[in-house]
Amino acid sequence: MKNIRNRRLFVAAGLLLNLTVALSVSGQIRPLGTQYYENQYISNPAFAGMNNGLNINLAYRNQWRTVEGAPVTMAFSGDYRFEKVGVGLTVYNDKAGIIGRTRVMGSYAYHLPLNGENKHLHFGLSLGMMKESLNNEKIIAAPDDILAQRFNQRGAFIDGDFGIAYTNERFTIQGALPNLSKFLQKDELNMVDGATYFAAMSYKIGTSLDVVSIEPKISFRGAKDIEGIWDLGTNLKLENNVLSFMGMFRSDKSSVFGVGVNYDKYFIQCFYTNQLAGDRMRTGGDFEINLKINLFKKE
Repeated sequence: MKNIRNRRLFVAAGLLLNLTVALSVSGQIRPLGTQYYENQYISNPAFAGMNNGLNINLAYRNQWRTVEGAPVTMAFSGDYRFEKVGVGLTVYNDKAGIIGRTRVMGSYAYHLPLNGENKHLHFGLSLGMMKESLNNEKIIAAPDDILAQRFNQRGAFIDGDFGIAYTNERFTIQGALPNLSKFLQKDELNMVDGATYFAAMSYKIGTSLDVVSIEPKISFRGAKDIEGIWDLGTNLKLENNVLSFMGMFRSDKSSVFGVGVNYDKYFIQCFYTNQLAGDRMRTGGDFEINLKINLFKKE
């Protein structure tokens, strides 16, 4: 009888864990709204130091508010440019159900001028540490579950990202390989495979001096064992970037909309994502807020 009870507990724990992993997978491959335009560095290390001055970004996202244990993400990034070299730092913390992840990465980028005005080829590499853990208090199983213990006993492991981009005055094309550790080693306790590659292309119409400027963009994100996701949308800015409006439509039947306000060295942007989990389950949408501070910018 005791063995049957333990088996039921184990099955219940497995079902909860599978649900959590399914939610977390979708959360991991869904980018922060700020990654599309204002802070592309956190999705591609080649953008470290792309803009003048010291750029600091703070982001908070609460996903799927109607689902218990839904993902909550917090991110910090800072990048700076020294002539042709860019350096950066990102700190990313993500919680989804019983799973927690913290990722700290340092980045180096080289911005190579090409023949022609404002034409550059950019290379970037990030290297750092990743730590995953399970919240034992939320696991529906025996308190001495050996799998949970093994998972939490693992130390932080080395991880990295590689990115490349080409830019001119209006056109940007880029690609990135995130989570390089997954290409170098296979961890049987790794809960989520996460994103495997990312590519994007955009074109600017108008400048900050025009009354209205827009930048259409298309991107594609892939993940192991999950269908890739297309993003298609645009960013609209009013004169001197005082106000901005962003909208992206995704092939996974979700859409994200953002509104931003620029004042002096500060830019604050809010996003809302309308999302369906499966064909019928409404998740309540995602809310995200991002603060960008630009210091020491050369006029």
